[in-house]
Amino acid sequence: MKILAIGDTHNKLNMVHDIRSKLTGIDLVIHTGDRYEDAVQLQRELGIPFVCVKGNCDGSCSGTLCDPRGGDFAIVETEKGKILVTHGHNEHVNYGYDRLRYKALENGCMAVVFGHTHKAMIEQIEDSAVSGGYLWLINPGSLPLPRDGSGGSYAIIRSSEERFDATVVYYNTVMGGSRGGSGLESHGAGAGRENKKSGNAGFISDLLNYSDRF
Repeated sequence: MKILAIGDTHNKLNMVHDIRSKLTGIDLVIHTGDRYEDAVQLQRELGIPFVCVKGNCDGSCSGTLCDPRGGDFAIVETEKGKILVTHGHNEHVNYGYDRLRYKALENGCMAVVFGHTHKAMIEQIEDSAVSGGYLWLINPGSLPLPRDGSGGSYAIIRSSEERFDATVVYYNTVMGGSRGGSGLESHGAGAGRENKKSGNAGFISDLLNYSDRF
């Protein structure tokens, strides 16, 4: 099973469209929210199954696109185990990952895919309570609005009965160009980066996305 994970697209899909020709054999797309409408549009365009949750800029309801009655998270079944999908604002991911871990354990998941920070990361945390002994934390970052010093990123997850693996892929690695980024990495994330925006709309959007209150 090959999964594309993206998120925090914020109605800016040009870079997602750019990478379409580079993506092959995708079985499922995970969108971590902000904006949910982007996932709806992309599912229509790509004709691939999607799972999406709504973020702090989307409202309070979420789930898979075929079942929008879901809660604020979704569960993806893979050959290796379950993946928890959540935006991350309700779990206060700007301040740590304990709540992500608790929610993963409550739902019998061995991996979490989340967003909200706009910073790509993949970490394996040793955890005896998780099947296999490790909990995967996967954040695909943001293609249009990265805050990790990169030129934008997404993640590719591969799962089989024998193996589970995830990789962060940077936009300028597959497309070239002058946006920042260090290439393709299996683990880790870059330093923070501020994105300049003009007008009150950008300011209010930043307030909403940085705040765990929404």
